[in-house]
Amino acid sequence: MKITFLGTGTSQGVPVIACHCPVCQSPDSFDNRLRSAISLETEGYRLIVDCGPDFRQQMLREKIESLDAILITHGHKDHLGGLDDVRAFNYILKSPAHVYATRDVQKTIKRDYDYAFGEDRYPGVPEIILHTFHNQPFYIKGLKIIPIKSFHYNESQYVFGFRIKDFTYITDAVKIPEPEKVKIQGSKILVLNALRREKHYSHFNLEEALELMEEFKPETGFLTHISHQMGLHREVERELPSFVRLAHDGLTITF
Repeated sequence: MKITFLGTGTSQGVPVIACHCPVCQSPDSFDNRLRSAISLETEGYRLIVDCGPDFRQQMLREKIESLDAILITHGHKDHLGGLDDVRAFNYILKSPAHVYATRDVQKTIKRDYDYAFGEDRYPGVPEIILHTFHNQPFYIKGLKIIPIKSFHYNESQYVFGFRIKDFTYITDAVKIPEPEKVKIQGSKILVLNALRREKHYSHFNLEEALELMEEFKPETGFLTHISHQMGLHREVERELPSFVRLAHDGLTITF
């Protein structure tokens, strides 16, 4: 299995527009973060988790030319704002894009991209086939996907993470209910969001993410969905436990 971090930033990305803080002005490429997403390759399939506003740039940077499915964690714009750009894959692969999302998120997609779902569609609009998943395992071409439902602000605002084999990816969570934690146990690679050092109402902060890493004890943990308020990449990395790393854009792991 090969995982590539397409983006590791929060909703505004890093640098933030018009910000002059040390992180946003850093010459270190590790401090430049597009909106969070990953590419996962296994058994000849490529899955993308989330399709934010930087999708086109991420595909070009990583020279990605194949796409079997897109999994959407939740309906916020920084996680689905790039769906129009699947048009390139439609043309090159001669196939619609298969997008997996909850019914609630599908409503958002159909609202935001209404021109792609109407009866009288303009030629060249993105071709998207929506697939519904619920909080139970499902399969994509025989590959088992285990959704993990977490809270994103409160119980009515939720976000889904995913476990695929021994890899678990959770972003934009502020709380993982105890029954959902069972699904994470035994993961060799665990990715969690960590927005900043200070507590936040809708995302784990650094302390909370590290507490969960200690609880689950993966072989390797990665932190993502990072804001400029976290601090400089190389300085933060020196503070982390030996088995936890701060992810950065373009980072690839194979296991």
